[in-house]
Amino acid sequence: MKPIKLGMVGGGSGAFIGAVHRIASRIDGEFNLVAGALSSTPEKARTSGEELGLAPDRSYDSFVEMAKSEARLKDGIEAVAIVTPNHMHYPAAREFLERGIHVICDKPLTATVSDANKMATAVENSNALFILTHNYTGYPMIRQAKELVATGELGKLRIVQVEYAQDWLTEPTHNKQAEWRTDPSRSGAGGSTGDIGTHAYNLARFVSGLTLNKLSADLDAFVPGRRVDDNGHVLMRFEGGAKGMLWCSQVAPGNENGLRLRIFGEKGGLEWSQEDPNYLWYTPFGEAKRRLTRGGAGTSPSANALNRTPGGHPEGYLEAFANLYAEAAQAIRAVQAGQPVPSNVHFPDINDGVEGVRFIDACVRSSSKDAAWVSL
Repeated sequence: MKPIKLGMVGGGSGAFIGAVHRIASRIDGEFNLVAGALSSTPEKARTSGEELGLAPDRSYDSFVEMAKSEARLKDGIEAVAIVTPNHMHYPAAREFLERGIHVICDKPLTATVSDANKMATAVENSNALFILTHNYTGYPMIRQAKELVATGELGKLRIVQVEYAQDWLTEPTHNKQAEWRTDPSRSGAGGSTGDIGTHAYNLARFVSGLTLNKLSADLDAFVPGRRVDDNGHVLMRFEGGAKGMLWCSQVAPGNENGLRLRIFGEKGGLEWSQEDPNYLWYTPFGEAKRRLTRGGAGTSPSANALNRTPGGHPEGYLEAFANLYAEAAQAIRAVQAGQPVPSNVHFPDINDGVEGVRFIDACVRSSSKDAAWVSL
């Protein structure tokens, strides 16, 4: 089938996540980038478009101009990737949703709860799909973990422990990536909680299937003068009685991308680490620890469906990201054919996005009240 025509808002020269989205969209040949409004600076937008080989008349100075023009074209884009700083997710996505163009948006959904609610309304009023790229849900062994929980192999869940530790903001940093992430007007009120804490929270919810009841958060900005948190400790109480702990930090020397998930139930436990993603440790109570490997013996069809190479050949971050794009393509093609979205598609959606922003807001509110228990 012909690749889906893709546009991009943001992600111009020097932007990290835009390049990741472009690679992920190309891995399975499902998308072809044909248009973009790649920067808020017109000159940089045009230069970035030239670097990526976009036709001059498909490289736009603004996302509003792009949405209007592409919607009028016979061969206009069918989907758009939004990879701007957080505060621009809603206004950009809205323009395309209103015109029936499918949206693939980077996380967190928005910078504020108000914008998250507006985004939810825009999605509800559109006939277009909305996909949120919490890319860690695309790892095969995370899908395996989700299935182990869902089929009752762990029994009733008791404990959920998740952490995401980095060290790149340990000292004052003024590069492009740090600049907007530490600016509350662009990132939102949450710092580490918004940038990586939402990833950790989404992953815990995705695998466990639990619903959060209340949380108690203790947030810090350890670097003097920093206006958003760079470290957070969060206690969580889930419906049904399970308890959880979440730690997110960008000031933990020696940690690069230390996303780690552990879940324990009445009958067993599991453990997974993003920096060693091809393995899942599963331990039935009273038995020896078992290492399940990507593509290896004992893994489920739902996990194996996301593999591209035989077991023993490492797959990682880019492939997991590409799995969300592959699922987005399945869903888009189904909608275009007038069919329901396939049941094997599990990408995060608008509901996950709204919950993520409410999680950030709850953490900030709780911490401002001396770690008082609050609900989302």
